[in-house]
Amino acid sequence: MQRLSGADDSFVYGETPNWHMHLGTLAVLDPSTAPGGFDVNRLRALVEARAGLLGPFLRRLVEVPFGLDRPAWVDDLHLDLDRQIRPVGVPAPGGPRELGALVGDLLAYKLERGRPLWEIWFIDGLEDGRVALLTKMHHCLADGVRGARLYEVFYDLDPGAPLERPDTRVPQGERIAPGWEMTLRAVPRLMGTPLRAARASVHLSRSALRMLRLRASPEWLAITLPFQAPRTSLNRSITAHRGFAYCSVPLSGVKAIKNAFSVTVNDVVLGICTGALRRYLADRGELPGKPLIAQIPVAVHVNDGGDASGGAWGNATAVMGAALPTQLDDPVERLRAIHASTHSAKVMQHALGDDLILNLADIVPPGLLAAGVRAYSRLRLADHHPPIFNLIVSNVQGPPLPLYIGGARLVANYPIGPLLDGGGLNVTVLSYLDQIDFGFVVCPEIVEDPWKLADATSAAFTELEKAAG
Repeated sequence: MQRLSGADDSFVYGETPNWHMHLGTLAVLDPSTAPGGFDVNRLRALVEARAGLLGPFLRRLVEVPFGLDRPAWVDDLHLDLDRQIRPVGVPAPGGPRELGALVGDLLAYKLERGRPLWEIWFIDGLEDGRVALLTKMHHCLADGVRGARLYEVFYDLDPGAPLERPDTRVPQGERIAPGWEMTLRAVPRLMGTPLRAARASVHLSRSALRMLRLRASPEWLAITLPFQAPRTSLNRSITAHRGFAYCSVPLSGVKAIKNAFSVTVNDVVLGICTGALRRYLADRGELPGKPLIAQIPVAVHVNDGGDASGGAWGNATAVMGAALPTQLDDPVERLRAIHASTHSAKVMQHALGDDLILNLADIVPPGLLAAGVRAYSRLRLADHHPPIFNLIVSNVQGPPLPLYIGGARLVANYPIGPLLDGGGLNVTVLSYLDQIDFGFVVCPEIVEDPWKLADATSAAFTELEKAAG
């Protein structure tokens, strides 16, 4: 059995009825390129043929009684593909709004703990004869960057590629330890908690010293700290419901903006989001007088030699805060302010250390974490303190080459991220070929129409493109 890392464990026990910890993608496909056609049965056949390459996606979770220790993964040799991969039709006429509404409904419930923590919905009935795959996977399986490695398993560069691959291993079964044995195994780890806490304290002390040195540097002026976010309509306790919208902008245009103003692609993405949010909040008459704060997950460097949590799969991310100056009217001025903010955030992340959050997550017993998160959600504490952040923005680099799954050509791949309590909007961005695909996940009680954000995103890109021209 493979124990989850502390970071992966936090996503398991940080889940509540309203706070879902799954992420994924909505892949739009052209089935006309598939020899012999592409349907749900062909998709199941492909997954079955490559099951040995799925790593933790072939496993299910075994929890320790009373949350005394981190759960473990065991290989599930009885993978029921009829339950993991299911067909559904989008209502007529099968346009973007109908597809987005269906995806929101499918995102609104948690994955079942008793089976592998992923599922794929095969969606047909789209306009132009296209189909879509909604992939949901629990955050404890992988972060956005590591989850993108599924492309290496499911997708091919050739539409005529065979379903089987020569490098597919034969899955091996594992003994599932009974509850009493899992409890006994937890005792040594519980006894080692003070030692882990002492090590984390040393790390915290070193980080504090580096932060003191950073405070005397010019970068400190643009540092974004927690609880600096203005309260907006985006920031309330979330419900279990979800809404979804999407859009795309040309990657070549984003790179032209990047080159024109000597910033990064991520800065331009944040600039586009800032322009969209400015339009959205201004239309509602609630544009704040200071910047919004975005929580941005960033990949960190850890040992990447395995296929378990914290290795080639699992989570290895930290978070940084970036100021989104929606109060500024000039899009170029907004972009330059974002560049200064993200630069300072990277300096701060370096001062804190890549593995600080990972080490801290390794201290708290799972049961205690679960109790704290449930109490926070049940008491709706997010409504009673200043927002830690206003929204989540995540940007992941995707494949630059045309891809095929079962012979069907990938047209677009809209990413899906989780919501955190107190923030009703997640914007996740993924590049593919010469386009950047935006996925907007919302709590509909907080953001009634996510398509307003999608439309505003396209307008914000055009605004920056004109400024760069």
